[in-house]
Amino acid sequence: MDRTCATRLLTTLLLVISGWWGVTAQEFALPSAPNSVKFAAIGDNGTGDPPQYDIANQMTRFHAKFPFDRVIMLGDNIYGGQGPQDLVKKFSQPYKALLDMGVKFYASLGNHDDPVNSRYPLWNMEGQQYYSYSTKNVRFFALDSNKVDQKELAWLENALKSSQDEWKICYFHHPLYSDGGTHGPSVDVRVVFEPLFVTYGVNVVFSGHDHIYERLTPQKGIYYFIEGAAGQLRKGDTNRSATTAMAFDQDQSFMLVEIDRNQLSFQTISRTGTTVDSGTIQRQIRPAAPVARLLPTTR
Repeated sequence: MDRTCATRLLTTLLLVISGWWGVTAQEFALPSAPNSVKFAAIGDNGTGDPPQYDIANQMTRFHAKFPFDRVIMLGDNIYGGQGPQDLVKKFSQPYKALLDMGVKFYASLGNHDDPVNSRYPLWNMEGQQYYSYSTKNVRFFALDSNKVDQKELAWLENALKSSQDEWKICYFHHPLYSDGGTHGPSVDVRVVFEPLFVTYGVNVVFSGHDHIYERLTPQKGIYYFIEGAAGQLRKGDTNRSATTAMAFDQDQSFMLVEIDRNQLSFQTISRTGTTVDSGTIQRQIRPAAPVARLLPTTR
């Protein structure tokens, strides 16, 4: 290869690399601070079909720029068969690259999930259908919205009351508020969960069930997100209303979330890598909750 050809080849490569960096920089919307809490959120994902794998590939791609260490799962983690081979096809295989990098998945159960899979090691539920864990200044509460009983409510009240963490994040399958046309809000769950969320200073709630992405206007001071389109999708299923801050129902999607001190930043990304929503939330200042029995610090 002569010097002229070599120069042209090098120039072409530099232009390609420069263009790649320009695109990735433009589509990446999070601060990615060095000591922040970084996680992803997916719901209604476990189909085993190509769109689920496409979302998993986008999650892996964005992990290179935003090294989240955990994924919260919003239920309906597995559709159809629930046996060992289904868990491979519909979970461990699509997310293999992330699992191999040490990313941990923390599941909540949806109406399509077999409760026996709460023992599945890669979901980190440890056989519990509701549980809590924390990292840095954030405590997560994974709840079971399929059949809420007094035992769960008593546990939740004590868990929220005892938490002295700056951020309290709850996640579960059935949304308290939703503009999804197929399901909409689960009012029966709202009437039992919401009073506790308000009393004990929950900041943000994530749910699935409706196969769309939606960010709702704050309700009683709490921010609500629906991410039920990480595998399933119902195109055009949003009935927009005064509570719709943003919705996307044209393709599968997932969320990236970052918490750095008093600020939460979020970015919602489609199956093709397009950013469909992003923004920041400032932590709501709430009165300190009464002290109860202390919870484990980390998980």
